Amino acid sequence: MSSFTVVYDANVLYPAPLRDLLVRLATTGLFRARWTERIHEEWMRNVLLDRPDISQEQLLRTRSLMDAHCHDCLVENYEGLIDTLTLPDPDDRHVLAAAIRCGADAIITANLKDFPAHELGKYGVEAIHPDDFIVNNLDLNIAKVLEAANKQRRSLKHPPVEVDSFLDRLLSQGLPQTVEILRNYKVAL
Repeated sequence: MSSFTVVYDANVLYPAPLRDLLVRLATTGLFRARWTERIHEEWMRNVLLDRPDISQEQLLRTRSLMDAHCHDCLVENYEGLIDTLTLPDPDDRHVLAAAIRCGADAIITANLKDFPAHELGKYGVEAIHPDDFIVNNLDLNIAKVLEAANKQRRSLKHPPVEVDSFLDRLLSQGLPQTVEILRNYKVAL
C-alpha cells in the first residue's frame, strides 16, 4: 500500500459514477483514501435533495460498503482544528482539518478555488481535481486503473453498459483527460 494519502471531498463522492471509480481506485493500493462522517453526511444530503427516488437506506448501504472496502478510511478527532483554518468557504474547513489530522498529501475535489494553494501549502496539502488525480494514477500503474474501471463497468448490469457509453458517463463527470486515455484501452474495459 502506498503512503500517499488523500481525502475525498464530498463533491467527488456524488455523483455516483465518479464515487464508484474513486472508491474502486482506492482499493488498488496505489494510494490511501480517507474521508469523515461529516463528508459522508454532506454527499448523502445532496443526493437526497437531488434524487428523491433514492432512499436513505440505499445511501446508508453505499456508505457502509465504502467504509468496508477502504481500510481505515474514516478520519476522526479533526474537529478541534476547524476553527483555526482559513478558506474562502468556511464550510470547507472541515475537509482541510481532516486532511491535516490524517497527514494527507492531497484533497481530491472538483472545487479547486475553494482550496487555494497558499492556504493548503501551509499544511503540506494540495488540492487536486479528480481528473488530474486519475491521470496521475494512470501514469503510476495503468493496469490497476484499467482493472478498476473494468470492474466498475462490468458491475453495471441493469442494464449492461457498453464501453463507449461508460466512457461517455465518465466524460460527463468532468474527466476529459481520463476518458481520452481510456479510449486507447477500450479492449481492456
